[in-house]
Amino acid sequence: MNNLSFSELCCLFCCPPCPGKIASKLAFLPPDPTYTLMCDESGSRWTLHLSERADWQYSSREKDAIECFMTRTSKGNRIACMFVRCSPNAKYTLLFSHGNAVDLGQMSSFYIGLGSRINCNIFSYDYSGYGASSGKPTEKNLYADIEAAWLALRTR
Repeated sequence: MNNLSFSELCCLFCCPPCPGKIASKLAFLPPDPTYTLMCDESGSRWTLHLSERADWQYSSREKDAIECFMTRTSKGNRIACMFVRCSPNAKYTLLFSHGNAVDLGQMSSFYIGLGSRINCNIFSYDYSGYGASSGKPTEKNLYADIEAAWLALRTR
């Protein structure tokens, strides 16, 4: 969790650098990563490894339905993307932007359950600075992240 020390809080409110930095420190709270992505030798296939903190609730069969990859944003960050094939006959794919203090590892079980219940596939991504994604969590990066995720969903 993004714990601020007393001195950081004093600096933040007594002599703030700029309003955008204040908003970023208070609005974006990336958790410690709950997963890693390992790339094979060819650089084309990524393998998802979940930690115990991800709280995976399914078998390896459901985990095999998850495809992960990295894509680059217009700001130069690499963001982790996850495509969850929940139903073999799904007509739709939901682009899901998860909440603030979680990452893809923590959300993966939820995506399986949600997609199965509403009969659609789920596509999600981690914001810059979250999970396996590079960069810092800022408002400008957030906009670049969703644009890159939308492009990746449409082109892959």
